[in-house]
Amino acid sequence: MSAVTSLSESALGDLSSPASASRRAKDRTATIAMHSAFVLALVPLVWILWTVISQGYRMLLTSQWWMNSQRGVTVRDFGGGAYHAIIGTLLQAGVTAVISVPIGILTAIYLVEYGRGAAARTVSFMVDVLTGIPSIVAALTVYALWISTFGLSRVGFAVSLALVLLMVPTIVRSTEEMLKLVPNELREASYALGVPKWKTIMRIVLPTAFSGILTGVLLGLARVMGETAPLLILGPYTKSINFDLFSGNMASLPTMINQDRTEFLDAAVQRTWGAALTLILVVMLLNLAGRLIARFGKV
Repeated sequence: MSAVTSLSESALGDLSSPASASRRAKDRTATIAMHSAFVLALVPLVWILWTVISQGYRMLLTSQWWMNSQRGVTVRDFGGGAYHAIIGTLLQAGVTAVISVPIGILTAIYLVEYGRGAAARTVSFMVDVLTGIPSIVAALTVYALWISTFGLSRVGFAVSLALVLLMVPTIVRSTEEMLKLVPNELREASYALGVPKWKTIMRIVLPTAFSGILTGVLLGLARVMGETAPLLILGPYTKSINFDLFSGNMASLPTMINQDRTEFLDAAVQRTWGAALTLILVVMLLNLAGRLIARFGKV
């Protein structure tokens, strides 16, 4: 009993000591600083969202916005829709995902499961380089190969190729981290049963990390859908609907925003805000889907 009492008195003494008071003061200061930084970062975000929503929500409330294109609509005319730009954005993003996802996942599997030595370090270094390149560099690289070297036209598929360079490193790094979270005990148990390594990866490792991998894919897709430089350099804007990625100009939401912003007329300004809000909603839905998958499907 006396030992317990002495320990309690010692603990109380430590809490009332100058050193303990100093630690509590530092803790409060750090907490206040972090909350202040959060509020400071939240102010411009709320301001941007409020501005875009208040200026562009009227366009989104009409069915014409979601079902019609801008064909035949001049910069002085009110109305028109963003259907052509939405279709173009989704097509380009879909092709980008079809190319990027297998490359990114297979690269991550190689780095985590097989990669050893100089080859793995080289691949990892190249992924880091791709992670840091600006979107304009990716667009100019594809332009130099697709148009200057091969003499092909500026089409939607060329935009997708540039977006692939931006999406692959995101998928590689997110998939790599998810694969590392899979317990080694699962792999060892599979090996102990005589299952080959490739089948262990396909049947055990990938299904376990599937939700995290899918989250990374969605977040990477949300990122590239808002890129502008590849679209301006490789994908000329059109007011008509185009489903062919290999022929003709193709619209997208970022280029629609850029097209209408050059006209200082009320009709064009309204379409600019409407396109901006539509793009924000599409990206937000993808991010929310990624967060929900990460929340309910953790490794």
